[in-house]
Amino acid sequence: MADITTTYLGLKLANPLVVGSSGLTATVSGVREAEYAGAGAVVLKSLFEEEIAAEAEVVAKDAAAKGLSAAAYDYYDYELRGDRLAEYAAFVAEAKKAVGIPVIASVNCTYSHEWAPFAAAIEKAGADALELNLFSLAADLGRPSEVREKTFLSIVERVRAAVRIPVAVKIGQHVTALGRFIDALSRTGARGVVLFNRPFAIDFDVERMAVTASAALSDPSEALWPLRWIALMAGRVPGDLCAATGVHDGTAVIKQLLAGAKAVEIVSAVYRGGSRVMKGMLEELAGWMDRHGFATIEAFRGRMSRAASEDPAAYERVQYLKRYGR
Repeated sequence: MADITTTYLGLKLANPLVVGSSGLTATVSGVREAEYAGAGAVVLKSLFEEEIAAEAEVVAKDAAAKGLSAAAYDYYDYELRGDRLAEYAAFVAEAKKAVGIPVIASVNCTYSHEWAPFAAAIEKAGADALELNLFSLAADLGRPSEVREKTFLSIVERVRAAVRIPVAVKIGQHVTALGRFIDALSRTGARGVVLFNRPFAIDFDVERMAVTASAALSDPSEALWPLRWIALMAGRVPGDLCAATGVHDGTAVIKQLLAGAKAVEIVSAVYRGGSRVMKGMLEELAGWMDRHGFATIEAFRGRMSRAASEDPAAYERVQYLKRYGR
């Protein structure tokens, strides 16, 4: 029988499937369901800086309407942030008590300097690890890319200095020099990098002339992006790599592990097929390992990475080539 256990962020997982931050992990009952269905770990629904900032803006307008001083607003703003953090910390503590699998807290941050003390409070609540979801759309024409990326690195460094639990960083693809950025993140002391987050995408309703939301769930073809970058980075940067986006079946899990991933985050597959899809993924993984004679995941993990390849150029090719005479 194949041993499908793995380690991720220094945590022992019964298998490499991690239910990612989403509505699936927004409640204690949802976390319990993920464990029952076979997840190796869960990432709790994120605490969003943007949501706190939006609430703070409402408070600011209310304070101005009431003629309150800036000092009074600062007090209410502080109380608001404290309340949201206390609610999230309580959620972390309840989730941790409810299950036996690792519980990874998540914060979605952009530029705030406040995530270090927030992270310390989350650690105190009992989280096994923390995932920092770093993303902002690079649409500010006055903000150079190097400034944006240095801000992200600074957030990670401050959080790392504030906690002892392992920290993973989840990023998007839209970085000027993605390989160098992944390497830089790995050298901040972060124990892992998750590739990639899936940002909200817009669409247009041409009849109503309105901006609408596009499809929220991923497509299996999207797994090819983390596959390439995990294969490119595995064995070349310190820390663990985790695949996210587009993983919908056991074959996709196997591919990400072959590329060098330590774990795989899934969300859309569970939304589409229910929690039972995890059992199918794990059975497919174990069956494949048995057929190929791999007793453990470590026996084949990274076997198809760029670092292990005899043809590394194949991983970096970006144009279609047609060879004649063959």
